[in-house]
Amino acid sequence: MKNGFLGALRPALWLIGLLLVGGLGIHFFTDNPLSWPAYLSMMVFYSLIFGIGAYATQLRKDNDTDSFLLAGRQLPLFLAIFTMSATWVGGGYINGTAEYTYSSGLVWVQAPWGYALSLIIGGLFFARKMRRKGYRTMLDPLEEKFGKRVSALFFLPALSGEIFWTAAILTALGTTFGAIAGLDTETAIVLSAVITIAYTALGGLWAVALTDFIQLILLFVGLTLTLPFALDAVGGWPAAWDQYQQQFGAAASFLPSKEALGNYYWNWWDYALLLSLGGIPWQVYFQRVLASRDEKTAVRLSVIAGFVCLLAAVPAVVIGIAGQVADWSSLGAPAPPDAASILPWVIRYLTPAWAGIIGLGAVAAAVMSSADSSILSASSMSGWNVYRPLFKPNVDTKSLRKLVQRMIWIIGIAAMLIALNIQSVYELWFLCSDFVYCLLFPALVCALFDPKANATGAVAGFMVAAVLRFGGGDVTLGIPILLPYPMIEDGVNLFPFRTLAMVSGLMTIIVVSRIRSLLR
Repeated sequence: MKNGFLGALRPALWLIGLLLVGGLGIHFFTDNPLSWPAYLSMMVFYSLIFGIGAYATQLRKDNDTDSFLLAGRQLPLFLAIFTMSATWVGGGYINGTAEYTYSSGLVWVQAPWGYALSLIIGGLFFARKMRRKGYRTMLDPLEEKFGKRVSALFFLPALSGEIFWTAAILTALGTTFGAIAGLDTETAIVLSAVITIAYTALGGLWAVALTDFIQLILLFVGLTLTLPFALDAVGGWPAAWDQYQQQFGAAASFLPSKEALGNYYWNWWDYALLLSLGGIPWQVYFQRVLASRDEKTAVRLSVIAGFVCLLAAVPAVVIGIAGQVADWSSLGAPAPPDAASILPWVIRYLTPAWAGIIGLGAVAAAVMSSADSSILSASSMSGWNVYRPLFKPNVDTKSLRKLVQRMIWIIGIAAMLIALNIQSVYELWFLCSDFVYCLLFPALVCALFDPKANATGAVAGFMVAAVLRFGGGDVTLGIPILLPYPMIEDGVNLFPFRTLAMVSGLMTIIVVSRIRSLLR
């Protein structure tokens, strides 16, 4: 690593060799022969990203915690905007948007504008205060307000959210890689996860930020390049849009209506609030806010990144529409096996081979840019907010950095194992914000804005929100409906119980905290 970027390329060249040997083994000893042009292009892409991540280790001026976790709080505005946007615009974001555009209509494509709005709200109301205080993680204000043990309690929904998020985006890459390169999904997930974990553990936030810069550019270029070919295959945009509107009717609109949603109307609003507010209490967001050079940079990067996220969703929406109206049999291609596969299916069968390879690189870039961020964020909280205060308060910064590096491997592998056992990208993606919205958002709001909030109120609010949330059941996790909520149809809870849980938790913290203060 002493020879600059050329020195950092040495492990990347070794990686190319290992991937080439692995590819030959897969080609000759499995029933799924590789598409070598696609596989070789991914090999070069992965190795380049790994080399950049390895090079980032030289940008850390020190080996202390701030340098590893927060890039020494020296992220410039342009780089901060790229890494913030790339973090949200991940594989779940791209694949999930295309999936629901294809299967459910634009009215249910809520995540792009919901998460964009969460970035803007976070920038206007949360970023300035967090950066001014000089916190290291999102859980620091909770530890400061409620104590280290209560902060560790709120680490649980934060950790689960980050792990589920990482699993969702690894799954997105697995389906895309498998569809285009001929590699089976499980192998693609394992390969992508190991490379992402490795360079994240090497370079910390500098590695994540630098690779995000490259990955976001590749994402925009790659997906935009596929659009003309996909639309040409279905008769152009006007014809595709007309067919799509005929297919979905009122649901072919982003705006909610009783006609489009029926009994799901209040359920739609429940998810809308979940995404808009549940997208705020994330370490992966606040890590970039806290790494900014100053308060103004923290606010600006949040707001600008919100608009970048909206732009990034446009190609995915168009791809979902093209996939829905395509006559696959007349195109001589098999129909998509499921909605989650629509984006790679369009890239593979509605675009030339060379454009499909670039599109695959775009999706891979999106996945890796989010996976590395989430893994680093969860590891940061586990080291700084759990291990340090509860087990070794006097730990030195170098030892803490090494612990965080170990946690990167542990958490990354856990997310990989979950990714190997899930189906829908979009369902798991929603679930990520679900936990933090119901359990973590009320506590963060009170820690920052309620001077009378205390630990007793925080624990009470957590318990109330948890009972109301999990009492409503969850199909993805296999949890049955336990509470007698109204509006339950065919085993599906249409009542906005998530928002009820969040508001109830928030009010419980406020009320119980004041009662506790009066009883002292």
